[in-house]
Amino acid sequence: MTKKWLDWAIRIQALAQSGLSFSKDKYDIERYEELREISAEIMANHSELSFEKIHDLFATEKGYQTPKIDVRGVVFQDNKILLVKEKMDNKWSLPGGFCEVGLSAAENCEKEIMEEAGFDVKAVKLLAFFDNNHHPHPPQPYHYYKCFFRCNIIKGNASVGMETNDVQFFAKDDLPQLSERRNTESQIKEMFSFLTDMDKETLFD
Repeated sequence: MTKKWLDWAIRIQALAQSGLSFSKDKYDIERYEELREISAEIMANHSELSFEKIHDLFATEKGYQTPKIDVRGVVFQDNKILLVKEKMDNKWSLPGGFCEVGLSAAENCEKEIMEEAGFDVKAVKLLAFFDNNHHPHPPQPYHYYKCFFRCNIIKGNASVGMETNDVQFFAKDDLPQLSERRNTESQIKEMFSFLTDMDKETLFD
């Protein structure tokens, strides 16, 4: 039932955001702002995030609401996958983050790997394009699409960045505690399937 409430809250927030973007009538604006407050209250009651945190996130949103794009880099070495330890929760994830304006999705992925793991890489294939809602991520306030890019190391050595405190390669059957807001165990293990099937088609849902 919690998942259903969160789906409703995200939808209400998106409608409210669109209304605030296009409405000119002050009374309609007040109603849309109230709907945004209601959606924040629902999320706070059905997730681990506080009302204040959710409210602050929503208040900074401008324009028509669309899914956010998150990129994740898939780098293999000696049949192991590159993971970084996030300072935010001390759990592990594929290096990556939200796409920045002015860069392609692949360029964003290459940049994130350099900043979080220290490697200069080249994105060579889009392995997966996933809808966050179709995977077992913890509840989150936005709708996300996740792009997983296979990347090859050009040069560099493992080194931490501003948002990471460790960088290591892990075997498929020896994964550490994962930051499931960013990636799930099933997703990472699915990435390993591309090691044995180089011609496997891009995954999507």
